[in-house]
Amino acid sequence: MRWKQFVASVLYALNGIRIAICHERNMRIHFAATIAVIVAAAIFRISKMEWLVLLLTIGAVMSLEIVNSAIERTVDLVTDEYRPLAKEAKDLAAGAVLMFAFISVIIGISILFPYMYVFFKNSLHFHK
Repeated sequence: MRWKQFVASVLYALNGIRIAICHERNMRIHFAATIAVIVAAAIFRISKMEWLVLLLTIGAVMSLEIVNSAIERTVDLVTDEYRPLAKEAKDLAAGAVLMFAFISVIIGISILFPYMYVFFKNSLHFHK
């Protein structure tokens, strides 16, 4: 019985990810950025440690976005009318995502930029 409960829990969680990707515009933006970063990282053959940092960063941003969406939906479920605390709850959750998304851009640039610099520098020397 426990195995079936575990499988059901995983399926519920996967459904939550599907809902986020299908219905949340910002999640689709994060997903597209994730694909671009993963492709770039694969092309540049970044180190194992750099992969780990990127994957943790990607996981954190995507997780925060899902939590933000859950908070927004919960607030909407509780009240249809404007309430300052409801707005603050939504703004705080969105702020958490924005803050970490900004930090993740800095992390991504700091990891990928040296590889891109060498690649383009070598490309320019090759064409001269």
